[in-house]
Amino acid sequence: MTNTIGIRREDKNKWERRVPLTPTHVQQLIQQHGLNVVVQPSPIRALPNDAYGAAGANVQEDLSPADVVLAVKEIPVDLLLPNKTYLFFSHTIKGQSYNMPLLQKLLDLNCQLIDYERIVDEHNRRLIFFGRHAGLAGMIDTLHTLGQRLAAEGIDTPFNDIKLTYQYGDLATAQQAIRQAGRRIAEEGLPLQLTPLVVGVAGYGNVSRGAQEILDLLPTQTISPTELPALADEGQAKRNVIYKVIFKEIDTVEPLAEGQPFDLPEFFQHPERYRSQFEQYLPHLSVLVNCIYWDTPYPRLLTKDKARQMYTAGPAPKLRVIGDISCDIEGGIEVTVKATHLDAPAFVWDPATDTAVDGVDGVGPVVMAVDNLPCELPIEASTSFGDGLLPLIPALAATDFSADFDSVALPPALKRATIVYHGQLTPDYAYLAEFLRR
Repeated sequence: MTNTIGIRREDKNKWERRVPLTPTHVQQLIQQHGLNVVVQPSPIRALPNDAYGAAGANVQEDLSPADVVLAVKEIPVDLLLPNKTYLFFSHTIKGQSYNMPLLQKLLDLNCQLIDYERIVDEHNRRLIFFGRHAGLAGMIDTLHTLGQRLAAEGIDTPFNDIKLTYQYGDLATAQQAIRQAGRRIAEEGLPLQLTPLVVGVAGYGNVSRGAQEILDLLPTQTISPTELPALADEGQAKRNVIYKVIFKEIDTVEPLAEGQPFDLPEFFQHPERYRSQFEQYLPHLSVLVNCIYWDTPYPRLLTKDKARQMYTAGPAPKLRVIGDISCDIEGGIEVTVKATHLDAPAFVWDPATDTAVDGVDGVGPVVMAVDNLPCELPIEASTSFGDGLLPLIPALAATDFSADFDSVALPPALKRATIVYHGQLTPDYAYLAEFLRR
């Protein structure tokens, strides 16, 4: 059991201003549950040090009094302390090679690691997440990138007035700017050469819902994937509407076996039995927004081979911008060859050299691939995240971590998310031993 919870400062980059718990959450833990909270001071945190002090926390450099330490992003290996219980996004569950030293250090120090990404309910649904805010910021940045690309082609549109998310300061100001662009589109229409302007959104989870919240501030009309070919017919499309298409798994993949019906549970369990059928939709899309979690061996939405064919054979394709909110490097969108930064969010994938050329000018598709999008809305994202995390903290603080893993009385959601316990990989994550050996 512990009476002290620690919150470390974030130092992965200058943009990481989020927190796992806000001062309001901290005050509730102190006043309602009798916990002590130690907060490391930070010069860049979106919520000031004084606010945590006013909430009753001890603002100090030393986190050693805390048995449980909360962070957002990975903790530098040399700052880990022995015998602590850590909660953060470790980015290890896919066996990410760049974080295997981090995982090994947690094992060596006899720590516990609970990963936010794996805090799920019995139906495998995430309980705490930044996904909605990634979708919100990702769609704003994608629309900004579209405006920049069109301007580079000499096409003036209301998208050119949309700024990057972080430049607005807060979500409400950004939403107002999107609405203003939408009014211009509704009243003036889009240039004929862009009609129909189609935004395809792959996925329908938390990230997708956030992205759609922004897109729906524009004058949108939702159509199904099967309606795309007819939309391209002469005279069928409207200039003052943006067409929105949501793609689910049944739209993006098909069974390898001839005549076999699509089966969603089977696809999740045996993705190797399916192949992509997404290529048929690509010629109809102006913008593709990727909100799908990807891992091998799932089929890709867009391969490099298909992109190379599209952008080197014949006239320039309709698809100008890919907003890869999921941002798996060379993953579901294989032309996402690198992640980008908030202040320089886009690159052009060059089909001739398979390289990223920063900016929006070039032959290939423009890719928006920022990998820390919720940082653009740090206060809103932190508040929402903390609202989900807060109910789990009292039980976490009351846990006797001297017990073995089978008998430790962690709440089920936290136990499912425990990757390391007493310096050992837990049974559900034993597969990571192979990645550590590599």
